[in-house]
Amino acid sequence: MALIKSVNGLSPIIGKNCFLADNATIVGEVLVGDQCSVWFQAILRGDVHSITIGDRTNIQDGVVVHGTYKKAKTVIGNDVSIGHNAIVHGCTIEDGVLIGMGSIVMDHAVVGKGSMVAAGAVVLGATIIPPGVVYAGIPAKMVKKVDANLQQVIANTPGNYIKYASWFDK
Repeated sequence: MALIKSVNGLSPIIGKNCFLADNATIVGEVLVGDQCSVWFQAILRGDVHSITIGDRTNIQDGVVVHGTYKKAKTVIGNDVSIGHNAIVHGCTIEDGVLIGMGSIVMDHAVVGKGSMVAAGAVVLGATIIPPGVVYAGIPAKMVKKVDANLQQVIANTPGNYIKYASWFDK
């Protein structure tokens, strides 16, 4: 069973039909929407600021989601996929976004609807990524627009993770 813990009187709220891996950690002021999945060794740490996650979002293995005390909350939209070992910190991730494996998105950054942050990219604080583009590199910069093939990958991944979660006992 996932570690779900209250902090300073604030407790996580988990939506309907979610998969929480046995060693996922969810603490403090965290709201997880319906049909989400939080995978092995992922940490949603809402101890210093709130974390809000929309519906059908998958937080993959080893992801860390956090914020900055009294300065930067984290808001993650619907149908978002956050790849293995990414760090999402005090930022806003809009609907239908793919955050690549091992990438970092820092405080007050905004990743626009339907965009992708490539694997290993570092999105610096206060960066505004427009809708429908791919950002890559260190620091992350726009490299191209999301094409039809990539748009399909971004759109299919949340449903794939709902399927993968169904393979585990809840």
